[in-house]
Amino acid sequence: MNLWKDCQALENAKTSFVLVTMTSVRGSAPQDPGAKMIVTKDGLYSGTVGGGKVEMAAINRAKEILSSNNYVEPEIKIWNLQKDIGMSCGGEATFLFEHFPQTQWPIIIFGAGHVAQALTRILSPLPCQVTCIDSREEWINKLEGVKSLHHPEPKELVKTLSPLATYLCMTMGHSYDVPILEEIARHAPEAPYVGVIGSEIKGIKIKKELADLGVSQAFIEKLRVPIGLPIGSNHPQEIAISIAAELLQVRDKISLK
Repeated sequence: MNLWKDCQALENAKTSFVLVTMTSVRGSAPQDPGAKMIVTKDGLYSGTVGGGKVEMAAINRAKEILSSNNYVEPEIKIWNLQKDIGMSCGGEATFLFEHFPQTQWPIIIFGAGHVAQALTRILSPLPCQVTCIDSREEWINKLEGVKSLHHPEPKELVKTLSPLATYLCMTMGHSYDVPILEEIARHAPEAPYVGVIGSEIKGIKIKKELADLGVSQAFIEKLRVPIGLPIGSNHPQEIAISIAAELLQVRDKISLK
């Protein structure tokens, strides 16, 4: 058993966990200092800090930490095993609880062209869940490190996606974007961010077409075209960096609310 490999596996799987370490003992205790275990929302994942009542108390505290919507700073608990835990031995144990939350940040990208290829490679190592959708199988097959979906009519997949995802339209043109955006407006009107790659002129045209289709003014007003911070050149990699930077800004603003 290798706890560090287990930690890495959980991080790769984007599963939140708490690492519990017995840092010191006084008197009689069921384990030696340095004993560790990993706890997920489902309970003990691997390792042990002694079993029995003291381990169950530590697991319960770890699960309380995992139930929080926010990051919990490392904390130390000092328990008298007889008074606090109800064990027959009269020792004392100190535990360190370290929280490793894995952010569940869904990002949906429609279009797998040059900029999307660059953007997905930037986003894939970050704590997010990226799904890229395109009708062109040859472009979908080039994606790496993200979930990829090939569908002849990408708009048909909108109703199957998270209504609170971050949505990006990076298709072959506005005639492909508009049907997708209309579906997003219908099925995910509360999405925190919906954006389209392109120019301001393209944005004006798209918004007019959406209004003509009966899309709400509230959705149209929050639609961002063009996407990305005003930095860099028109090179696909630099455009992707500017978009990724804007997405991080949006994510951080949402987390502060």
